[in-house]
Amino acid sequence: MDLTFSDEERAFRIEVQTFLKEKLPARLAAKTRAGQSLTKAEHEEWHAILNARGWLAGNWPKAHGGIDWNAVERHIFEEECALAYAPRIVPFGLMMLGPVLQKFGSEAQKAHWLPRILTGEDWWCQGYSEPGAGSDLASLKTRALRDGDHYIVNGQKTWTTLGQHANMIFCLVRTDPDAKKQEGISFLLIDMHSPGVEVRPIVLLDGSAEVNEVWFTDVRVPAENLVGKENEGWTYAKYLLTHERTNIAGTGFSNAGLEAVKRIAAQEQSGGQPLIRNPHFAARLAKVEIDLMAMATTNLRIISAAKGGHTPGVEASMLKVKGSVIRQEINDLARRAAGPYALPFANETLEGANEPRPGPDYAGPLAAQYFNNRKLSIYGGSNEIQRQIIAKSALEI
Repeated sequence: MDLTFSDEERAFRIEVQTFLKEKLPARLAAKTRAGQSLTKAEHEEWHAILNARGWLAGNWPKAHGGIDWNAVERHIFEEECALAYAPRIVPFGLMMLGPVLQKFGSEAQKAHWLPRILTGEDWWCQGYSEPGAGSDLASLKTRALRDGDHYIVNGQKTWTTLGQHANMIFCLVRTDPDAKKQEGISFLLIDMHSPGVEVRPIVLLDGSAEVNEVWFTDVRVPAENLVGKENEGWTYAKYLLTHERTNIAGTGFSNAGLEAVKRIAAQEQSGGQPLIRNPHFAARLAKVEIDLMAMATTNLRIISAAKGGHTPGVEASMLKVKGSVIRQEINDLARRAAGPYALPFANETLEGANEPRPGPDYAGPLAAQYFNNRKLSIYGGSNEIQRQIIAKSALEI
């Protein structure tokens, strides 16, 4: 008997499992399992399925169209979705902007933007990082000058994930260049179709182009798109980042990845026996599994505190660091388990256009996943910066 969860929570897990079996399109699960990128239409398809069920915004209060799940229900839902290889919900509108608008936005902004996030009418991306202003985000240089009832925006954002799909971007912009770094920053909502906005793709090591540069040249933005007060955007940015970093922990995805490693290690051979019986490999596997169990417990504690009104601070940094380290270790174990079959073979090196890739099917995406997830220890604030935040908090300096 599972003593970790109550009868109600176990019943909810079964309800989620049933929903996923009935409503998750098999082709989307297959692409997710294979590590393939989903199209915009496929992301929107899964978004719409969840919204129709009323399960899209688990972190939103019911007053704004959410579900207001407790910490355990959210954990169960995310874990089961990951184990079923459901597409990851695009987080920018739901997980990041939504909570900021609910706490700091005007009533008009809430009434207009929040329903459009749920219906998928708007696809949001995040305009935070800039060249020279990544983890040191307060050094950003994108300017927004007030001109009557508009702001004129000039500057550049980088590493804008899925910006090629977005029609809206929430941006940190400098509205007072003479103020201290953390001051003089505002939080602005910008239409990506405005004249002067240009999106340029960045090709990554795995060959994909999921991130972009976004350039602003004399872009006119209505002043009503300012969230909260002018020059107080740093407060809103910190609030958003705590939600982003907590979400980065990704315990459900790590659980799914760990199960995949076990399957691979059970099939691959080492010294005439399954690799999973190799003591060195088994020791690494056991360590990451123990770390994951401990992090999942910590994640539940932090989310439970957040539901009680506590805004995650240094705890979010802890989850961000540990979560990214665990996921990268799981990627590395999967790559090592597949051995040379996990090499990133280029199609042009194979003999003939229809030549099958050598090795088992599961080996193909492992290198791409390994390379792509190196970013986990960088985005949302690099792990080095997060460790500094943790140290300063512990030492009270």
